[in-house]
Amino acid sequence: MTTAEANEINVDEEFYALEFDENSEIFARIKGKSYKDNCTVPLSDLRYLHVLHVGFDGETHEGEIICNEAIADDLLDIFRQLYDAGYQIEKIKLVDEYDADDEKSMADNNSSAFNFRFISHSTTVSNHGYGLAIDINPLYNPYVKTVNGRLNVEPANSTAYVDRTQDFDHKIDENDLAYQLFIAHGFEWGGSWRSSKDYQHFEKSLQ
Repeated sequence: MTTAEANEINVDEEFYALEFDENSEIFARIKGKSYKDNCTVPLSDLRYLHVLHVGFDGETHEGEIICNEAIADDLLDIFRQLYDAGYQIEKIKLVDEYDADDEKSMADNNSSAFNFRFISHSTTVSNHGYGLAIDINPLYNPYVKTVNGRLNVEPANSTAYVDRTQDFDHKIDENDLAYQLFIAHGFEWGGSWRSSKDYQHFEKSLQ
């Protein structure tokens, strides 16, 4: 979207949530990909979000997110505030654009939420699998964990950003606006975990 086009739109109308079912175009896009045959989450629990975001090129872009209904309003509010502040997020596409392959999505620095899958190196369903978690600018904010004495970094092409003492653009830390907004909305940040670090990751538990 060009600057001229962005100036012509009603921003309020570009941030919205939709319900969808098995007969919808949205479901056709995710069936067998992020919404796998063994998915235990009812479609009625999920929402499709349309948002705007400022890309790394400084221009306005459209973004798509699927998340749990329980955090839909939170995400709409957070992404609206990020957009108004000019906070840069390179891409916000459904992970299905990458055949629901998280490594491919993260390696392309795509920010996404719902994907029915298990926590890395475990048999536990990830909060992404429930639509209760989202990753922001993952290439610059990797998942880091030592497994059997070996450092595991995801995405694999993000090793340059493992050292968080460095200063670089798009780094999420406690001074970052995204961190502050997600925490204010009751989310937990993966960068504060002890056994692993997931700097891209924000999740919210259902009470």
